[in-house]
Amino acid sequence: MKKTVLIACFFTAGNLFAQQKLVTQAIVNATTTIVAPDESEDVANIQQSEGPNRVSFRNFSDGETKSVTYLKNDLIKTVLKSEMGRSTIIRDNAAKKTTTLIELMGNKTGFYTTDEEAANMRKRADSMMQASQKNGDSTRRINRNTDVPTEVVYTEETKKIAGYVCKKAYLVSTRLLGIKDSTLVWYTPELKLNNVSNVGGLSGMTAIMGSGGSMAALSKIDGFVMSYQSKMPRNRTMTVEVTKIDLNKEITDKEFDIPKDFDVKPMSEMRGMMQGGPGSGGGQIRMFRSN
Repeated sequence: MKKTVLIACFFTAGNLFAQQKLVTQAIVNATTTIVAPDESEDVANIQQSEGPNRVSFRNFSDGETKSVTYLKNDLIKTVLKSEMGRSTIIRDNAAKKTTTLIELMGNKTGFYTTDEEAANMRKRADSMMQASQKNGDSTRRINRNTDVPTEVVYTEETKKIAGYVCKKAYLVSTRLLGIKDSTLVWYTPELKLNNVSNVGGLSGMTAIMGSGGSMAALSKIDGFVMSYQSKMPRNRTMTVEVTKIDLNKEITDKEFDIPKDFDVKPMSEMRGMMQGGPGSGGGQIRMFRSN
């Protein structure tokens, strides 16, 4: 009898550990929708005021963006499409290198950077902003959210998303003066994607600016994030939801090759096209036409 109980306990424990599957190859489709209040500035008017060769980051990501993420072991590629254009982010975790390709206004440009280079650039940017604040320039404020304490509050509420039974959770972060912010998350405990905690959202702008932001806390969720909703600056709301996950389609290494018709340079040579950023309120990206 004792032997039977022990065997039963062994198989029960084994089933519990086997519930969550680590996925090393997948194709994930998602939709990101950013909604601004009616009183927000019109995107077209902002772009026109910036000139013909500049695009403002201020409302760059508003509206709907479709994304497709390809995962194969240490390689990850995300393609984002919106009315503004198309961007592709290719990440090689083994080489610790990220390549960003941008198709905008007929231009095909791109840049690449290593993790070490990106970290050094962020340090320099922070130092410059700190110097500006000391000199009385209050228009430039540091907005690094990666160190904000965040806890995950799990619930038992469930719903189906893209065929998976998902559980509801909240990311609760505490800012200065004890102010708390929460992000609604739906996740499936069935899956964990290797090196990918979530898709969609501001991953395009995150790759360009090299900062994880507050959404980095999504990696704390015990499963794969299928949907989340969060507040953004200027009273906008961002909703991200996975629409399809394909775990069976074969992905070749060629999928992660850099197209030859893109003018790809080191990030250090692309500083001329980067002005400001999504959190600065007046960030711009200047697009240079190739000869």
